[in-house]
Amino acid sequence: MKMYYEKDVDMNILKDKTVAVIGYGSQGMAQSRNMADSGLNVVVGLRKDGNSWSTAKNDGMNVSSVEDAAEQADVVHMLIPDEIQAKVYETSIKGRLEEGNTISFSHGYNIHYRYINPPENVNITMIAPKGPGSMVRQQYLDGFGVPGLVAVENDFTGNAFQIALAMGQGCGLTRAGVLKTSFKEETETDLFGEQAVLCGGVTELIKAGFKTLVDAGYQPELAYFETCHELKLIVDLIYAKGFAGMWHDVSNTAEFGGLSRRSRVIKPDAQEEMKKILSEIQTGEFAKEWTLENTAGRPMLNRLRTIESELQIEEVGGKLRKLCGLEK
Repeated sequence: MKMYYEKDVDMNILKDKTVAVIGYGSQGMAQSRNMADSGLNVVVGLRKDGNSWSTAKNDGMNVSSVEDAAEQADVVHMLIPDEIQAKVYETSIKGRLEEGNTISFSHGYNIHYRYINPPENVNITMIAPKGPGSMVRQQYLDGFGVPGLVAVENDFTGNAFQIALAMGQGCGLTRAGVLKTSFKEETETDLFGEQAVLCGGVTELIKAGFKTLVDAGYQPELAYFETCHELKLIVDLIYAKGFAGMWHDVSNTAEFGGLSRRSRVIKPDAQEEMKKILSEIQTGEFAKEWTLENTAGRPMLNRLRTIESELQIEEVGGKLRKLCGLEK
């Protein structure tokens, strides 16, 4: 494992260069503002008069159309959603890339699965914060930063890695440390983590625990507290102290019950399904499915969103979060 910090970065490599950040969502807002505050020449590329145009302007950012931003840029940093990147690249960026430019990403999806195929005479790099945009911005303002990943898919100029590191420093990531990876490794591990553990696995586990208690006659509100609300407390302990630190901080009863029962919930067949999910990611099967889903207008995703919104745990949780002051 190789980590890079501020001492490893030469910020002069971006002196007199223009970085065009395409998009102003959670990551676009955070990364563009951090880089601008770090002294980089940043222009935000947006759809003219789109929803984010006035927000970026009010934040004091230099804002242009996507086309104009790409025209000005030495580095084009793509921070719009995966599913629209290829179209925007083809229509607004591809014809404006010049030899020696850099096209940069915070997720390797479109490069790894070849939905975007830049010319050979440009650098292809990645700088990826390992945290949501709000945290990327707040940690920067607090004088620190979230850790990140750095990768180079094509090094035309011979200094692509240094360019990516400088962008990472501009975002504040090298304050915490940046880990070198590849587009393939970042994409496949990121998708797997989201699907099998962080987003998919965790929510299914919460749903199952909640339903078990409610079906057994316990109050839905109590079931929500025990299976969802308190999860943050445990995750925060694991985040700060690891498994051992978490087990140390909970009661002996919780430790014994958790360690002796957890394999009865997450059985070996769960890992077999995880292997299948990983295989779908590695072969590109998931990427093809997601492309078809978007082409068809996202019928499955819309249906799944509706089902999720109608769950009892969502109704109960909404009420309790308001009572706890977590939602307005």
